Amino acid sequence: MSPTLTHIALHVRDFAANLAFYRDFCAMNVVHERAADGVEVAWLAEPGREKSFIFVLISGGPGRRVAERDFSHLGFALASREAVDAIAARAEAAGILVWPAREEPYPVGYYCGVRDPDGNAVEFSHGQPLGPGAED
Repeated sequence: MSPTLTHIALHVRDFAANLAFYRDFCAMNVVHERAADGVEVAWLAEPGREKSFIFVLISGGPGRRVAERDFSHLGFALASREAVDAIAARAEAAGILVWPAREEPYPVGYYCGVRDPDGNAVEFSHGQPLGPGAED
């Protein structure tokens, strides 16, 4: 049997701000929360994926320094180009847009990039070969 990716965990500097970001921009729901010894932990999931993939936030992290050409990121697929444009507009208004919406050749598609409160890049895309809006 092959391994199955079940979660990714980020140790974040500002727990509350990151929790709000991933709820608001990424539409993730908290499925578990706990605190012990001054450390807060939240498990987040996309609706309907609570038992297949979890995103974990852990308080007390150092934050992230991002080099100019560092394209490390989390990726979220959206159902339309208009949804990508809407996220880009919200992010620009909030001062956290890092990659304006643009089209790249297949398999990249249409995407924008947003910076979370700890400095991590989050990509929102349409037209990649996976997730909502996947091209056949």
